[in-house]
Amino acid sequence: MRSHFFSLALLFSTMALFSQKSINYQISFEKAVQHEADIEIVYRGLEPGELRLRMSRSSPGRYAVHEFAKNVYAFQAFNESNESLKVKRPNPHEWVVSGHDGTVKVNYTLFANHGDGTYAQIDESHAHLNIPATFLFAPDHAIEPIEIEIRTREDLNWKIATQLKSLGENQFYAPDLHYFMDSPIEVSDHKIKSFEVDGPEGTATINFVLHQENGYEGFDEYAGMAEKIVKEQMRVFGELPKFDFGAYTFLACYAPNVDGDGMEHRNSTVLTSVRSLSEGGLKRNIGTVSHEFFHAWNVERIRPASLEPFDFEDSNISGELWFAEGFTSYYTNLTLCRAGIITPEEYAKRLAPVLSYVVNSPGRQYFGPVGMSYQAPFVDAATSVDEVNRENTFISYYSYGNILGLGLDLLLRELDEDKNLDDFMKLVWVRHGKKEIPYTLRDLKAILVEYSSQEFAESYFSNYIHGSKLPDFNSHLAAFGIEISVANPQRPRLGARISQEDQNWRVASNPMEGSGLFEAGFSKGDLILSINGQSTAKDLTLEAFAEKFKPGETLDVEYSRFGKTGKKQVTLGSDQSFKTELMTELDAKTKARRDAWLIHNKK
Repeated sequence: MRSHFFSLALLFSTMALFSQKSINYQISFEKAVQHEADIEIVYRGLEPGELRLRMSRSSPGRYAVHEFAKNVYAFQAFNESNESLKVKRPNPHEWVVSGHDGTVKVNYTLFANHGDGTYAQIDESHAHLNIPATFLFAPDHAIEPIEIEIRTREDLNWKIATQLKSLGENQFYAPDLHYFMDSPIEVSDHKIKSFEVDGPEGTATINFVLHQENGYEGFDEYAGMAEKIVKEQMRVFGELPKFDFGAYTFLACYAPNVDGDGMEHRNSTVLTSVRSLSEGGLKRNIGTVSHEFFHAWNVERIRPASLEPFDFEDSNISGELWFAEGFTSYYTNLTLCRAGIITPEEYAKRLAPVLSYVVNSPGRQYFGPVGMSYQAPFVDAATSVDEVNRENTFISYYSYGNILGLGLDLLLRELDEDKNLDDFMKLVWVRHGKKEIPYTLRDLKAILVEYSSQEFAESYFSNYIHGSKLPDFNSHLAAFGIEISVANPQRPRLGARISQEDQNWRVASNPMEGSGLFEAGFSKGDLILSINGQSTAKDLTLEAFAEKFKPGETLDVEYSRFGKTGKKQVTLGSDQSFKTELMTELDAKTKARRDAWLIHNKK
């Protein structure tokens, strides 16, 4: 009887131990000068068996695989009594802990020195933390809430900014693993400016957090521009998204030790640049603010089904990035123009580089916008040691989608004066984003049918989305008072990037298909020694070349490859880069249409 009572008591005490589930993180930065953080994770209430821990290989907002585990070391695991537990490594990304008593305490050191929208950076200026690059996680406990304590450096006057819910005293909360992984943290001596905007369920607070190393000159003006952007983009969709915990936070770090980037998250965005506001950033960084905030609707809530559920162990592949990233890129400068941050003249000029890139690229013979979107795992901050042929086979889905958004906006406005891309995006928001129902290509097409007509939607998708044709931008832009033309048709074009090296010209990129260098059989790495007998080391500069020769001329080119010299004939092409500018003499109807597009969005 006594033995039976003891067994029951042991059973109930064990059940109680395993039922008190919790996940608690703690991070401290005593060794920040060495770019190290000390991290502890405590799991309590675990069921008997192994606990599988891993580092992510992907990060929300990025589409390529990243090996974050390489910066984790000094890993140890203990039970509730601080006794060491057995750990095995089944693969480079995982640690499997066994023999626990319902509690596992994990300690490890993280090295971090790359400040951008994906990685982490720790030094005595800040702790810039993207969660997948910083913290281990347990995949089998993904639906459980997480609490984290961030031990700041009081000697450095550090404060914490994040979309995580504050619990007070440097304690924060995430409802589940996905929200935690999607919540970057900036710990620094930063400043904050806030404003309020009416949201779908009351007032939303927009926080602009800025960390700069050389003072805060221009911050008032910059925060004012951010407020204009927020309100202008609200007009497109008719309302703000419902931000969790009632706030949205820009996390801007403009410092010489970071890499330029922007990365959207559900209720925040990371903005990094080496340019401070007083050193050109006031104008040059603001476009990223516009792009990333538009993502609060388009990609965070208007979300491709191909990105759900987000895979932290591999990369997701999506054919909709031309819409998620590209249409967002279209609205980046359009928002700045409508908000008065740039002029319509500046907006028109900014169309030229993206049109030149997409229209003149040979890549469209290989992939349309869906196929280009599929390339994201290979190009989105992905790394490789082998050569690739992106010059001829790839067009950024940001740029490709940008001009497809431009084309759809102009086509809709020509179709009917009451139609435009804004109202189409608003309908996508109502059908999918507001309800957070992921969409497919078929869904986008169905909404375009609903908004325009079956014939219009069939034409747009068959020609430009499933095919690789482009709208006739010459005629469509002219209908809105913007002229597009070839900027320098008399400027000769070899067809590859040329660098001056070892007192000679080196072919520094793969020659573009159809160009003079490509047709003549040149390759990346070749040295161009002379042209028509003139030495590129002594007699001919790149500037002089552009002045001396004309498109259509055939030149005798001496070159060196692998130490052997030879001669080839190269026929010069012409520079097909565009210029775009506002037409000055317009009839009243055309001017009204242009103003309704670029200035008026105040319905």
